[in-house]
Amino acid sequence: MTGAAALRQGAQTAAPRAGRPGFEVYDPEFETLLGGDARLALVAETDAHEGPVYIPGEDALYFTTVPRTPGNPAGAPQAAIKRLALDGLSFPADPSRLSTLHAPVHMPNGMAIDHDGHLVVCEQGTRSAPARISRVDPRTGRADTIVDNWAGRRLNSPNDVVVRHDGTIWFTDPSYGYRQGFRPEPQAGNYVYRFDPRSGRLSVLGDSFDKPNGLAFSPDERTLYVTDSGANDEPGSYHVGRPHHVVAFDVLDGRHLGPGRLFAVTTPGFPDGIKADRDGRVYVSASSGVQSLSPAGDLIGQISLPGAVNFTFGGPGGRVLFITTDTAVWAAVLAVAGAAQHPRLETTRR
Repeated sequence: MTGAAALRQGAQTAAPRAGRPGFEVYDPEFETLLGGDARLALVAETDAHEGPVYIPGEDALYFTTVPRTPGNPAGAPQAAIKRLALDGLSFPADPSRLSTLHAPVHMPNGMAIDHDGHLVVCEQGTRSAPARISRVDPRTGRADTIVDNWAGRRLNSPNDVVVRHDGTIWFTDPSYGYRQGFRPEPQAGNYVYRFDPRSGRLSVLGDSFDKPNGLAFSPDERTLYVTDSGANDEPGSYHVGRPHHVVAFDVLDGRHLGPGRLFAVTTPGFPDGIKADRDGRVYVSASSGVQSLSPAGDLIGQISLPGAVNFTFGGPGGRVLFITTDTAVWAAVLAVAGAAQHPRLETTRR
């Protein structure tokens, strides 16, 4: 693991080849996913922070906003879910296309889409409102609790979530809410969980993390990738001796994880959002933008966008990577589509 990390860090410090504006090429494979019409475009200036998801039937992007503390700085921070109605590849979008989804959610962060097109939301909670995974109807804003505890112990502050093809919900639960002062002291570890809606059982899948953050499946769902951003413990910190890497796990029988293996070390900064495309490449955010890695974990290129937080594939053919940066939504138009999430939603997109 140490040798592999050193090799990948070396690759990341290599000079990029000349490319088109907004993209840095480290390997010819990156040119393949760019194709001939790749471009990086501003979609909207807005407080887009986390959880971007694209709903094909609506041609709309949903995301969660930057947490704010209205009025008294000592009060509980607040965030919301916003909707951006798109128009194909016509960028930027008119500001009138932005709206807020009025849903009773508390500090929403990461999101996913379930098989019925509902939002699955990581609610970090506050000191008075419980942390939970909720199911939100994007049409009405109705929010229902999916799970809010493990063996009677409250969740920390769920960060990111994915829905597997079998309907199970996998999510990370770091203690960032406590470290940032808006959640009580943790009652559970910094775990990765799997929730089975059919049995109602919440299981711990991984307990070896400092701060588990983003997670994503490979296209065949045989591998789960998890980012560990432990280097960023308290707000604004960076502890180089703590994790800032991506770990890969074999998925066993769709219910368990095999031993973790180092997939890539993120530099500069620490990893947050993560996704895979249909060819198995992995995309990870860093302080310099969105890095693209081969299925073996080698850095092949970068979408240069400092401040990138999270992202999702969507748009025509699923070939647009929508990226949130806290101040805007950007679109990287590529020649490759993201890994298919749900057949029902994919049929709508084609």
